[in-house]
Amino acid sequence: MEIKQYTINRDAAYYQAWPDLCRLEDDRLLCVFSECTHHGNRSYTRIMLTESSDRGRTWSPKRPLTEGTAGLGYFYNNARLAVLPDGVVYVTVDRIYGMSEDHSEARIVLYASRDGGRTWNEGLETPARGIVPDKLLQLPSGRRLLACHYQDPESGKLVERLWYSDDTGHSWRGPVIVGRSPELNLCEASILNVDGTLVAFMRENSFAGRPCYKTFSTDDGLTWSEPVPFPLPGCHRPTSGFLLDGRIMITHRFMQGGKLQWGVCQNLFCGLADRNSVLARTYGEAVTRIIAIDHDSSPVSDTGYSGWAQFPDGEIYVVNYLVDRAEKAFIRGYSFFLDSFSVEKTEEKPELSVATR
Repeated sequence: MEIKQYTINRDAAYYQAWPDLCRLEDDRLLCVFSECTHHGNRSYTRIMLTESSDRGRTWSPKRPLTEGTAGLGYFYNNARLAVLPDGVVYVTVDRIYGMSEDHSEARIVLYASRDGGRTWNEGLETPARGIVPDKLLQLPSGRRLLACHYQDPESGKLVERLWYSDDTGHSWRGPVIVGRSPELNLCEASILNVDGTLVAFMRENSFAGRPCYKTFSTDDGLTWSEPVPFPLPGCHRPTSGFLLDGRIMITHRFMQGGKLQWGVCQNLFCGLADRNSVLARTYGEAVTRIIAIDHDSSPVSDTGYSGWAQFPDGEIYVVNYLVDRAEKAFIRGYSFFLDSFSVEKTEEKPELSVATR
């Protein structure tokens, strides 16, 4: 499978990371990302936007969504993009007060654009408390969900929570626990509505190479199941969505585990699954296929937070950040079709037994 690469934005003055992407009604691509001093130094941050009118081959000069935060006592972290059914584009981003990722001092802020990302409101601070928000999600009932995670002060574990609104964001209720376990650090959820069942794909953050975990809700997000593993090994920052053919694609960082240090985050993968596998309640019932999209060759590699969109002809465009051969991280794009990867089923195959696997 041929994967073409494009430089979306590279600036020697800043560390640029944690992008997301959406396709607008006029087929423009809109990309949001963070610029900062460094992943490990947030003394300056700013959320930036860029767009493409030629399917990601070229990109506009970056422009700011937020203020720069040098000297302000807070910083912006990870932004997400969503286009709701009414055509309004939303950015969700965590604003963290203090200069560390203190989850108790993190607020989720919503920015809205009613003209396809050209102009934006000043941003609304929501009641949601936590970091690394999911995209704003609207359900068929009209309910809106806003998820993020925090560190539980009693257990010390990361817990995924959400707030919900039944009046288009004028008021919010929560928090609701989406993912919690005494043995797991569950975070960075990507929630997908699969035939009326909500599935929350989550990162497990023990740096032990554990797979993605998922929970389920059948009541529009009010209650959630216990977490079960899903066969995306070493999955960090999952980004889920539907392909045109009905399958689910999940881009994610592959984090193999081991000693935590700069350079261990090296690969961007994407996983493919059908609805039955996504809705399966056990690990052994789920089937995935995994594609390697890119490898960060830098000795201080840092990569794997991503977003993606698909065009009507089937072409997929992915955004990611990495260091590679640059001095500081930058934003890269990828375009590909899945045709050359998919294998047509030509005959029934016998099911493998444990002895023959």
